[in-house]
Amino acid sequence: MKALVVSVLLIHVGTESSRSPQHHVFFADSAVSAVNVVPDATDRVSRVVPVAAGVPIRVDATIADVTIVGSNRPDVLVEIVRRAPTSADFARYPVVIDERAEGLHITVLQAASGNEPGRDANFKTEITIASPATAVFQAVRVFEGRIKLTNLKAAVDVDLRRGPVEATGLAGRIRLESGIGSVDVKDSELTRGGMMRLRVFNGALRVRFARVPASARILAVTFNGAITSDIPLTKKDRFGPRFGETTIGDGDPVMSMDVVTGDITISVESRR
Repeated sequence: MKALVVSVLLIHVGTESSRSPQHHVFFADSAVSAVNVVPDATDRVSRVVPVAAGVPIRVDATIADVTIVGSNRPDVLVEIVRRAPTSADFARYPVVIDERAEGLHITVLQAASGNEPGRDANFKTEITIASPATAVFQAVRVFEGRIKLTNLKAAVDVDLRRGPVEATGLAGRIRLESGIGSVDVKDSELTRGGMMRLRVFNGALRVRFARVPASARILAVTFNGAITSDIPLTKKDRFGPRFGETTIGDGDPVMSMDVVTGDITISVESRR
């Protein structure tokens, strides 16, 4: 990850997981339209989609609050609310719920404005998804907003460029990233054969376990911040980046945590 900070200008070029490599470039203040108008029009879309076990689900949105909750339901319920100054504006960020050969795609992306990507803060979206707990969320990509995840036990891959990511009760293969924001993970499990990869460019990264994992390899690094952990870590924190690590049991799975600017906190509710 490379970062350059000049006054209020912030450019972040990050590389995503090897499954879907791409680069991000964003500006701290100028990426989103600064003129805010009170939304006067509201549009709602609701759809139930049958999804077979293991079929990947992808979510793409520009300005959105996304909530995903897993349960024992057999299908996927998608509810989308859009808010804009006028009804005509909805054409500029259409709702697409598409069952493709490669999986279910849910998209609410703003159309480009000339050579610039569409990032008008007046065009807001709320996406609520109720899915099987074992659903595979191959990619959740949002430019700005908030993402909340609950009770997902198979796989979830999130990249939010601006805003907080909150996760509770996750397991399996977990990848959560926030550019300018934070990542909070609570009461989740490090499951054998899975992983937990957490990253924040500018903001706090916090993980709370219900109890100390029986087996794990924990790696934490922050370039400008501090590391605090209820789980004893071998630390290097006198000069340069702060680094902490430990191996519990046979070291499977791996939890990696990295931050450019911000603190890392690992807490344990019960240390028994």
